Amino acid sequence: MADKERVLVMGNQACVLGAIYAGLRFFAGYPITPSTEVAEGCARELPKIGGRFIQMEDEIGSIAAVIGASVSGLKAMTATSGPGYSLMIENLGYAYMTETPLVVINVQRGGPSTGLPTKVSQSDTMQAKWGPHGDYTAITVAPSTIGETVTEVIRAFNLAERFRTPVTVLLDEVLGHSRQIITLPEPGEIEIFDRVKPTCSPEEFEAFAMTPNMVSPMPAYGEGYRYVCTGLTHDTKGFTTNKSEEIAPKMYKLRHKIIDYQDEIHKMRAEKMDDAEVAFISYGSVARAALQATDIVRKAGYKVGALQLQTIWPFPDEKLREMCGKCRAVVVAELNMGQIVHEVRRALPPDIEVHELQRYDGEILTPMQLVNKLEEVL
Repeated sequence: MADKERVLVMGNQACVLGAIYAGLRFFAGYPITPSTEVAEGCARELPKIGGRFIQMEDEIGSIAAVIGASVSGLKAMTATSGPGYSLMIENLGYAYMTETPLVVINVQRGGPSTGLPTKVSQSDTMQAKWGPHGDYTAITVAPSTIGETVTEVIRAFNLAERFRTPVTVLLDEVLGHSRQIITLPEPGEIEIFDRVKPTCSPEEFEAFAMTPNMVSPMPAYGEGYRYVCTGLTHDTKGFTTNKSEEIAPKMYKLRHKIIDYQDEIHKMRAEKMDDAEVAFISYGSVARAALQATDIVRKAGYKVGALQLQTIWPFPDEKLREMCGKCRAVVVAELNMGQIVHEVRRALPPDIEVHELQRYDGEILTPMQLVNKLEEVL
């Protein structure tokens, strides 16, 4: 058996590799630091495999084009950073309402407004959950290494297709611009989920029917199945409705098709947690510093572990409580003024102390900063 291919890859390039592995065939985007290399990679690679790349006039047009491509049957993606993600929010709400699968890569930088285009941040974490108005449930994943970026982007596409919903992949500037030698997955090594197509006749078809798992089969436009695709609240055929008996089931579906199947979505990496009395909780590039800090403190004889959140939304409450069951304290480290820490406090029982470590000046959290914080806790 031949050795697997090993390549030196930048994080943003890894997004392209993972997306194409998952079946990406359409990308629309607008250049924005620090995500531009994702668009550049798609511009190079998609034409080689019969895919399409379009540079749009702005991020509003970009997400609109991605929605159109997905409804037409293609796996579709865009990439941006904070200001662009803000512009996409309204159309992301449309994608939630129309149950359109797509992937958005958000390589985070400092904000608000133009903020820090070339500096690192994790301050879009809450926006990935609460961006659009209204009731819906977001799915967001977050890798911490270049290899994980490939596999988490693949997972994002699988989740988008499985649940007929937008999925956000949260990177940050450090991860997007870091380079690492990785082993690429072989074709067929990772299972790929393709959207479920209808098997009924066109006359019987209902695009938003309530199925046992609450995810309706989705044909491509032009395949002979007619349905209305509107951002207005609609019935099972897509027609606008003001009837409460039709509105409530639609809203219930948007939430429970995800909440009731969280076990398929939640993913967490645990290191040295079996006997940990104190744990670091982190995500993205900060998780790398947390792992190194854990090794340093372990060598000094302290029972410390690390938990990396690979699924951010929906937040893994039960899994976190289970993993931290033996801990007396946790340190939540993140590159913002405190976003995930509030979710951790809500999820954990009150007898577990929750400590914060935040940095929001555009620089990284170092392993020694985590070690120094831990000294306060120990």
